[in-house]
Amino acid sequence: MEDGRRTEASLWTRDFTIITVGTVISMFGNAIGGFATSLMVLDISKSTLLYAVYLAMFTIPQIIMPLFSGAILDRYSRKKTIYTLDFISAGLFIAMAAVLATGWFSFPIFALCCFITGSIESIYMVAYDSFYPLLITEGNYQKAYSIQSILDTVSMVMVPVSAFLYKGIGIAPLLAANGVCFFAAAVMETRIGADEKYIEAQKLTALEGAGKTRQMLADMKEGFRYLAGEKGLLAVTAYFTVIFITGGIENVITLPYFKNTFSNGEYVYMIVWGCAVVGRTIGGGIHYKTRIPAAKRYSLALALYLFNSLIEGFYLFFKVPVMMAMCFMVGIGGVTTYTIRISATQSYVPDEKKGRFNGAFNMMSMLGALLGEMIGGLASEVMPERTIIMVAMLIQAALALVIIGGNKRAVSEIYNREQ
Repeated sequence: MEDGRRTEASLWTRDFTIITVGTVISMFGNAIGGFATSLMVLDISKSTLLYAVYLAMFTIPQIIMPLFSGAILDRYSRKKTIYTLDFISAGLFIAMAAVLATGWFSFPIFALCCFITGSIESIYMVAYDSFYPLLITEGNYQKAYSIQSILDTVSMVMVPVSAFLYKGIGIAPLLAANGVCFFAAAVMETRIGADEKYIEAQKLTALEGAGKTRQMLADMKEGFRYLAGEKGLLAVTAYFTVIFITGGIENVITLPYFKNTFSNGEYVYMIVWGCAVVGRTIGGGIHYKTRIPAAKRYSLALALYLFNSLIEGFYLFFKVPVMMAMCFMVGIGGVTTYTIRISATQSYVPDEKKGRFNGAFNMMSMLGALLGEMIGGLASEVMPERTIIMVAMLIQAALALVIIGGNKRAVSEIYNREQ
């Protein structure tokens, strides 16, 4: 008990508190501004094609940038990168708000802004994912990432709020508010005092006389060699690429299914999947209070990979109340596997290699999601929606046994280690 009290108190250091509060501010501002921007594009363009172009301009840099930024951020300050990008985002959103407030709109200019914001977000996420673990005290990884999962989940609640505010006050005030949120977060982040020791360590591995480009390419190659040599990390990355592929399929298929099946189907969709949000929130709270025994993390994760796959594969075949209960269970199971996976991998990967690992992981995630969306769109032309999701999730379950189950020793060494 004494150790438990000490660990609980030691998580909320000054730096961890600052990064958490800053994340809350920027996350909620971005949740409101991001969805409202999507609505604005649809309202102004009246074109599904232009909406698809807008999404592509935001998504493409998130596939390309992580690989390069991961290598760079293992040698440079992630803290400075985080608050610099937040300051840039603040200026960009405030400028966009000022322009849109005049009534002027140019889709090519707006698409360019989307490409820039997509690039910023992709670099930011690698920097954040690689810097955040440095602020977690020993023994508190599960608790810290349970907080992050709760924040990610609660930010989803801002989506309907965003739609309401957009209809009421328009896009310009929301983008301006988003800019103010980013500015406030950046100011707070400059006060973080963590010592980034990995920078000095990396200087010892620099190629003599190499320019920045040559060094970056060498670091990228070394990052791939590191991942290839880590059988457990490779298995986890491969399986979560599968999860993002099936997630992309589900994203394309699910909302149209609800709209085509139920009267006011979009609201039924929000209610059903709102139960998953509730489940994730409750699950995150449980993991903050209750620590999963180290020896049981691998077995629990594998069981939940199978359980969630089967639930998501068959829930559309049931009545709405049963769907709600099943999605609630998916929410709890999903936040549990997220907490196990991210706390284990981020505590396992050395500080000086976190950027390259997170860059590669994020790149594979975005590629998987994009591939899944394409597969889902094409499959919807020849198969019923429920069948597509069922098949995708059965494949996901089978690959959990093959990839995670087939690499039990390597993955369990990562998942079951003390953090």
